[in-house]
Amino acid sequence: MSEINLNTCAENTWCPGCGNFAILTAFKAVLKSLAEEGVPIENIVLVSGIGCHGKIVDYINGVYGLTTGQCTPTSPQGYKGRSTPKGSLEYPLNPLEMMLSCGATYLARGTSHGMPLLKQLFKEAILHKGFALIDVLQVCFVYYNMYEYYAKRVYELKDYDMADFSAAHNKIREWDYNQDGKIALGTFYKTTKESFDEYFKIKHERMDRGLKISQILNRDMQ
Repeated sequence: MSEINLNTCAENTWCPGCGNFAILTAFKAVLKSLAEEGVPIENIVLVSGIGCHGKIVDYINGVYGLTTGQCTPTSPQGYKGRSTPKGSLEYPLNPLEMMLSCGATYLARGTSHGMPLLKQLFKEAILHKGFALIDVLQVCFVYYNMYEYYAKRVYELKDYDMADFSAAHNKIREWDYNQDGKIALGTFYKTTKESFDEYFKIKHERMDRGLKISQILNRDMQ
């Protein structure tokens, strides 16, 4: 198989030492691994936003670094930045809790400085059949350096039932992005559901079968 070139012509303007480099390296490694295992790379589509993370899949670092330290939906209450010099008033969102309540079937969390686990989670999420979300804790060391904070609190999930919705909910709420608490890493929730395209196909097959039976009965009655 020929070497896969995942580079682009876009200039990379991330700050030296930014956690984005680790995330991008992990993602490229996973895509290369999947290609070597026979997964068609052309079946994988990356969609992102604007700014620094416009060059990569989404992540959470609690600050808008591109606009020099503005408050974000995951910034803790009281965060002081350019847009909130007296401290933010809003409570932060818990993206994993929100997606669990919305019906996501794969939820996990990793960090930009935990490469082995991050690559494992990326691979699992890509191969998962259903909506998957990985909360990647990525540090902006210029405007919101959380390396020491995370290092003292993170731990990997062990002997844990990923199919247990209630257990997932409790673990996800263990740290709410605002109050101090332990921060679990790994897969919180993984289950299988009938996907939309599968349901659509089955529904239409049933409709087609029902229509054919109806046509046969109508024909016999004539």
